[in-house]
Amino acid sequence: MSDLRDPFKNDREINGLHHVDVDGENIALVLGLKDIRKTAKDWKTFSSSNPLMCVLHSEAHVRGVRQLPLEIDPPEHTDYRKLIEPLFRRPKDDPDYIANMEVLVDDIVEQAIAKGELEAVRELALPLQCRALTRLLQMPEAESERWISWGVHVFHDRDDGGEDGGDEGHLLESYTKEQFAKAEENPDKDFFSLLNDVDFNGRKLSLEEKQGFANVTFAGGRDTVINTVSTIFAYLGENSEALDFLRQDERRLVTATEEFVRFVSPVTALTRTCPHETKLKDHTVPAGGRIGLCWPSANRDASVFDKPDEVVLDRSPNPHVGFGFATHNCLGASHARLIIRSLLKSLCEKVERVELIEAVPKVEEESTFSRQSGYESVNVRLIAKQ
Repeated sequence: MSDLRDPFKNDREINGLHHVDVDGENIALVLGLKDIRKTAKDWKTFSSSNPLMCVLHSEAHVRGVRQLPLEIDPPEHTDYRKLIEPLFRRPKDDPDYIANMEVLVDDIVEQAIAKGELEAVRELALPLQCRALTRLLQMPEAESERWISWGVHVFHDRDDGGEDGGDEGHLLESYTKEQFAKAEENPDKDFFSLLNDVDFNGRKLSLEEKQGFANVTFAGGRDTVINTVSTIFAYLGENSEALDFLRQDERRLVTATEEFVRFVSPVTALTRTCPHETKLKDHTVPAGGRIGLCWPSANRDASVFDKPDEVVLDRSPNPHVGFGFATHNCLGASHARLIIRSLLKSLCEKVERVELIEAVPKVEEESTFSRQSGYESVNVRLIAKQ
């Protein structure tokens, strides 16, 4: 599928680190799966308390709040996370929620079949991600139309109206501030009302704290779902036998879901800041310096994964870190898994084959590497089962 090679392979096998220069800072990326897990667990040495700096490049130009609970350490992290965990457990534990998601996905797949040719990123993956998010946040589905209008990236420069030239601002905080105010006036069971009402150690959350939760909720799962779904369509278009293989055993829907997340690894790196000077293999990180946890490299570690550069739909076990690891593992992992699994199930039931017309890779360029993390566009035709 296009150029999905592993740019970190040589460095991972030589010494386990890859150095990248970001805005004048040299950041060592941790590459091996074992090293990633060890580093991710050591939050005292490698701290997540680095607001606006959780990814390689500062996000100060696109957001102004600390993302919660992503950019904070225990024990505060644990207390913050407990506030919203019940909302995020439903995709795993609630049969009605699961059934509702499958109905939504079936509807989207049927619409895609009826269209004939479609561009799967903006005409399927983006609406799917946004409409599914309304279920998670217990918002009216009509609200997803606004989220879709933002385009595939939820963050834009402060003076950027978004992909489509809209007038969003485009600070996500402008939207969430509006929603928290509406929820104050007319409280309901939705995400915004929940955060307005929650008791946090004997007090209400500040607006900045609430927006910190909202910020990561809207941004966190967008790339994961869109990049993984786009890659699924490109893969199915290039591997005509794959749907038949999945249809032979429904357990493969679960293994394939995990495998696509491993293979795509939508997020290249999350960073940690070292409060004190720290040795990382042969590299010294100065006090206040950052390191990066390179998830896609760990997910191609040949010491763990057989045929790491191939999609193995029935791979088991599959100890990938596509949703992070340890304290800061992704809150939305169950939600993303349900969306992807439901999509694969629906395609198996309703689609005979996927015809790939054209795919344009999405490539991330850094000073010392480039990697494909999904697709800018994937034009396909879904041929219905007779």
